[in-house]
Amino acid sequence: MQATQAQTVKPINMSALQASWQAFDNMAHLRSIHTEADYDRTVKMMNSLLDVVGDDEDHPLSGLLDLTSDLVSRYEQEHHPIEAAEPKDALRFLMEARGLKQEDLASVVPQSNLSAILAGKRKISAAMAGKLAGFFGISPAIFVPR
Repeated sequence: MQATQAQTVKPINMSALQASWQAFDNMAHLRSIHTEADYDRTVKMMNSLLDVVGDDEDHPLSGLLDLTSDLVSRYEQEHHPIEAAEPKDALRFLMEARGLKQEDLASVVPQSNLSAILAGKRKISAAMAGKLAGFFGISPAIFVPR
């Protein structure tokens, strides 16, 4: 099958590519992101593409959206990393985001244990991480310290 695919790959017309690239580059100036100004420009382009493309994977500009998103993501991971939250802070966030009180998790974690976890006096065990993950519908890795 690979031999067939290799045979159907058309050679690239470099003259046409150069003309197309020059026109595209004049409009978009898409490059690897090295500075905050590059980052701001690329995020602006990405957001504009999101407005047009949305979640339509068949949109003619979806490939360009993927490319700009990858460039932005790579720059953010390198220059603006988000530190992993402490498990107790992740749990507190999930509870607040869903408007839950400690008693709402009583079927998953005894309230005294939950109070100790949120106060930082007790760690979340692997078994408890699994139960909490099931309750919230997320990965148990969220509750494992890094």
